[in-house]
Amino acid sequence: MTLLFTIILVALTFEFLNGFHDTANSVAAVVGTKVLTPSRAIALAAVMNLCGALVGTAVATTVGKGLVQSDCVTGGTLICGLLAGILWNLLTWWLGLPSSSSHALIGGLVGAAIASAGNDWSVVIWAAPVAGKPWYAGGGLLYKVILPMFTSPVLGFACGVLWMTFLYVVLSPFTPSAINRVFRKGQIFSAAFLGFSHGSNDAQKTMGIIALALFTSTQAGVFAAAPDWLHFMQTVEFKVPVWVKVLCALTMAGGTAAGGRRIIKTLGRKVSRLQPANGFAADTVSASVLLTTAHLGMPVSTTHVVSTSIMGVGTARSARRMNWSIVESIVWAWILTLPATGLTAYGLWRFSQLLGLVTPSARP
Repeated sequence: MTLLFTIILVALTFEFLNGFHDTANSVAAVVGTKVLTPSRAIALAAVMNLCGALVGTAVATTVGKGLVQSDCVTGGTLICGLLAGILWNLLTWWLGLPSSSSHALIGGLVGAAIASAGNDWSVVIWAAPVAGKPWYAGGGLLYKVILPMFTSPVLGFACGVLWMTFLYVVLSPFTPSAINRVFRKGQIFSAAFLGFSHGSNDAQKTMGIIALALFTSTQAGVFAAAPDWLHFMQTVEFKVPVWVKVLCALTMAGGTAAGGRRIIKTLGRKVSRLQPANGFAADTVSASVLLTTAHLGMPVSTTHVVSTSIMGVGTARSARRMNWSIVESIVWAWILTLPATGLTAYGLWRFSQLLGLVTPSARP
């Protein structure tokens, strides 16, 4: 039981840092346009993250049982994967780079699973298509992570350009002061919408990890010697209990409330100077993409979607005003996240093995 509680504690630490690290995603535009102060924007994001985190479990299911074979997952696997994600989030937060907490967690889980299985890459579920259904109905790293990793930011950028261009055409007869007056109010609602979408996607990833820990612990007979009052934690089949949803939602909201002002500055002010109409466009595009992918069970990066939506809106306004050097640093952070966290988790597991803290999983 001690190991299980340790996993839950580390998972909640990651969830807190996820909210802390990704606060900028849901408030960057509304802060960059000076519609809300950072403190008020963060408070709004925390409340809406909490609401969104309680909706759906499709992403949690993908993370918990759709990426690696559960029979290779031990407590040490989960802890090493989570620690790799935490270390990467802290590093990129310190550098002010809006990297992906989602991909940090996924990379860590995959790297630790491969180490736990004795370098057996077959533990990774690369693709699990469903006969007679479209590609997105399948599972696995390819369908749920890698393809969406490229398509979601492209979609965010393209939709940002198109939506902002459409708004420019529609709003052309009106004066800038009238436009700003309307969209300063509208952007509060769009920021709330984005906060809800962020919670509905990101909070589920840690829910999946905790649900997987509960499932594997039940299978291993951990609860046989546990006190009766702890038996509510048993899960004979993989599912996300209500108490896990609430716990993760509250933890992410707490992390969001703590804020992440370094990354807010990068996204809201350095990438592109935004007006309220631009912020409204970026937020609505980001939120729509995130809700769609959450419904499809794709643990996409909120950071990728929000960043590219802001880039798309900024490009529609004026490509020459875009700070492409900042864009380049963001892209490099994206490219490095999966391999960096995978290797870190692999190294952590091997080091723990040398210390005698973990043992390879016993696969049938």
